[in-house]
Amino acid sequence: MVGLTGGVGAGKSAVSALLAGHGAVVIDADAIAREVVEPGTAGFDAVVARFGSAVVSSDGGLDRAAIAAIVFEDKAARIDLNAIVHPLVGRRSAELMATVPADAVVVYDVPLLVEGGLAAGFDCVVVVEADEATRLARLAERGLPEEQARARMAAQVGDEERRAVAHEVINNDGTREALADEVRELWQRLRARRDRAADTAP
Repeated sequence: MVGLTGGVGAGKSAVSALLAGHGAVVIDADAIAREVVEPGTAGFDAVVARFGSAVVSSDGGLDRAAIAAIVFEDKAARIDLNAIVHPLVGRRSAELMATVPADAVVVYDVPLLVEGGLAAGFDCVVVVEADEATRLARLAERGLPEEQARARMAAQVGDEERRAVAHEVINNDGTREALADEVRELWQRLRARRDRAADTAP
């Protein structure tokens, strides 16, 4: 069980995609977080009850940009949103993990691993890092203004806190090729870790 995390814009999704290409089973907490608040779910109803109809988009789903604008400016609102979504994500993640083969390397891609105090639940924690300028540039490419990007970065813990729980740190300031090389070596270490665990299992 591998916990994969990193600050917004660090390139965690690129690392998870590369690991999937090597054969890892990736469970994406962000994707699950969207699933559990789709229209017709209890999660959707709870979010609308808390934040009002202004967070419902014209297509009937949640307006993620509107929600983000609220919760990254208001810590209490962010805590309320997390209290709704996190338990639902946890339950759905457990359901997915129960279907995974016993010998798989499972990568749980979760942005708020440290903030949620989840590190102890993994055999290995992988942290993806990139410097601030690189992260801001990537977020700008996604259409996020610098002020909003900085607010999202400030709402997360810093690299030092992530490093404190990391078994592996991947630097993603360089080229895609350099990242692919780093992840290839990481995959070899993760497989070796899995094999050692299997050898020592009762």
